[in-house]
Amino acid sequence: MTQLKIEHRTHFRYGKDVPSSYNEARLTPAWLPRQRVLESKVEISPVSWRTTYRDYWECDVTAFEVLQPHRTLTVLGSSLVEIVPQPVRAERADWDTLHGPRFQDLLCEYLDHSAMTEPPRELADFASEAAGTMTPDDTARAICQFLYDEIQYVPGATNVHTAASDAWNARSGVCQDLAQLAAGALRSVGIPARYVSGYLHPKRDAEIGETVNGESHAWIEWWTGEWTGFDPTNDREVGDHHVIVGRAREYSDIPPLTGVVAGSTEHLDVTVSVTQVS
Repeated sequence: MTQLKIEHRTHFRYGKDVPSSYNEARLTPAWLPRQRVLESKVEISPVSWRTTYRDYWECDVTAFEVLQPHRTLTVLGSSLVEIVPQPVRAERADWDTLHGPRFQDLLCEYLDHSAMTEPPRELADFASEAAGTMTPDDTARAICQFLYDEIQYVPGATNVHTAASDAWNARSGVCQDLAQLAAGALRSVGIPARYVSGYLHPKRDAEIGETVNGESHAWIEWWTGEWTGFDPTNDREVGDHHVIVGRAREYSDIPPLTGVVAGSTEHLDVTVSVTQVS
């Protein structure tokens, strides 16, 4: 088993005092069969009021307000998570099962498109051709491989409002874009797919106790009898260096930090550090 310590720090600095802000943070890893949350806290400074709740997507949310003039705002999420190896289910669903009315109904939220996940025609055509000759799992992996080959990872090339089709047309983007493109392509051939938000320890050969610059990351899960996690940005299956925070239809359902401020942001600084402790 692998234990990862994660610190996700977001610091806002404003050009002048702002009177108030209203925010939601999704920084707490999910407690799942594959991962145990041994420690977790969200520290906010300054803060006037806060509460926690679990949203529709079963993601833990810290909602908070700052009702006093402030020129800076710092949000720090800290967690210790243990990743538990999970057995792989040998029996997988075939196309007839996926396209049957039972799962089309039960998993309908992960089959519909939105403006953010609608796949471009070229990608949808590739997915359709793959589905005509491959199993659902092989089709899903082929789609991710195709995206890995076609889309160049370029930090800052897109933003949180970029639709999947725009990233495809530019042939560049970040993990969020690759995840939303993959989800859209999978859904276009009837494979339920969900967007996953979390963290990635990027250095596989890091020494125990070594702190590295980590990533707030995104990948996908598809359903073919059970949920399978895959990271299209790195073209590999999700493993013991991935930590899940939330799973939903697309980025806008579960952003790490969102809010409204009575003023404009002068500067934003985000850092993520990850330490493998065992």
